[in-house]
Amino acid sequence: MIPSTNELLIIFFIIILLFGASKLPELSRSLGKSLGEFKKAQKESDLSLKELEKGEQPKKSKLQQTAENLGISIEGKSDDELMEEIEKTSRK
Repeated sequence: MIPSTNELLIIFFIIILLFGASKLPELSRSLGKSLGEFKKAQKESDLSLKELEKGEQPKKSKLQQTAENLGISIEGKSDDELMEEIEKTSRK
């Protein structure tokens, strides 16, 4: 169900009342960045799924490759955890 033009104008007016005209550019930027990140993650997951369907090993990210080169185990670790371990290793 797509809202009509009148409904969109009412929604836009309510948003201006709630956030103020000065906050709209900031909200638009953050929404755009969020959508960009979502689309990027969606493309990456689609590529991984296609690689799995073909029976290939999924490609490792640069962060995972760096961690392996430093001798850090990447099994079951998130990117944030890997980043912390890489930073700890580089401080030594």
